[in-house]
Amino acid sequence: MDLAVIVLLVILVILVFIILLRSVRIIPQARAGIVERLGKYQSTLNPGLHFLIPFVDRLLPLIDLREQVQSFPAQSVITEDNLVVGIDTVVYFQVMDPRAATYEIVDYIQAADQLTSATLRNVVGGLNLEEALTSRDKINAELRGVLDSTTGRWGIRVSRVDIKEITPPPSIQDSMEKQMRAERERRAVILTAEGDKQSRILMAEGQRQAAILSAEGEAKAAILRADGEAQAIRKVFDSIHRARPTQKLLAYQYIQTLPKVAEGSANKVWMIPAELGDALRGVGDFLSRPDEDGQGPERTWSDADDEPGPEHADEPLVTPEAVRVTEEDLQPNLERTTVDPDEFTIPRPSTIDPDAPVRLDDPMPPQDGPEAR
Repeated sequence: MDLAVIVLLVILVILVFIILLRSVRIIPQARAGIVERLGKYQSTLNPGLHFLIPFVDRLLPLIDLREQVQSFPAQSVITEDNLVVGIDTVVYFQVMDPRAATYEIVDYIQAADQLTSATLRNVVGGLNLEEALTSRDKINAELRGVLDSTTGRWGIRVSRVDIKEITPPPSIQDSMEKQMRAERERRAVILTAEGDKQSRILMAEGQRQAAILSAEGEAKAAILRADGEAQAIRKVFDSIHRARPTQKLLAYQYIQTLPKVAEGSANKVWMIPAELGDALRGVGDFLSRPDEDGQGPERTWSDADDEPGPEHADEPLVTPEAVRVTEEDLQPNLERTTVDPDEFTIPRPSTIDPDAPVRLDDPMPPQDGPEAR
């Protein structure tokens, strides 16, 4: 008898435990539970502790209220230009009404997949391949609008739809790669040509500026050289005028200048001036005349006098005082020049006949008399 009571008590405890287990429900956060009483919708359980009537109320599987991400496999879509492309989509949705998601649709995930495929075919079917590849934002917006309006009665809100990948046929991919390669090569050629053009323009501009600067420098240098030569000529003529050179000095310089005519490898013929004979006679006459002491050339007259005057052999050809370099000569003043180079003429021996033929075997002129001048 005691054994039967013990068994009965154990069974009663087990039944009480089962009843308590079925009557107490804890709903976690971001979940929702649908309660059916005798097969009919009773209520929606929110997160927390709830008590149900055992064997009368039934709790359906919990529904996740968080935003979910569902990636659908590639869908074959035919574009407007009859090309088959594969499009992968990703849908972001959230259950807003657990009761509608439970009783309005059997499987809202599968329904969203099928609805996305149908909508994608309608949207992409009106676009060609180029537009489909470059209009992803437009396709995403149209897909989201259609899905959100349709799934709203299912208690689902579609927050975002993204096209993950668009895969054209392999032949189209090869053509697109060739087209892109050709376009990039064309751009590279254009950029290279533009760079070469700019470099040529800059080089031409630099050469032009260099030529201008070089011409300006040469012009200034020529002006400075001309000014220097002009000052040098004025200085030389002024010095010659102040030095009062004699006829003997001029004849000697004239003879020294003649060998310079033959300088240069291109000179084949040396033309002897007609005045050479007279110049040689004048110099030889001067060198052969002894002075009064028998030690030098004979006295002669200077250019300053019209009559012969005394002159010694050791007398310089020019007056030393006339050619002495002073501080004033180192700083010439062209305005003080009293000699006009155009009016200055080099005196020549009076016996030189420009038209007479040159003969080196002619006798020397007499040593005395006006012919020796």
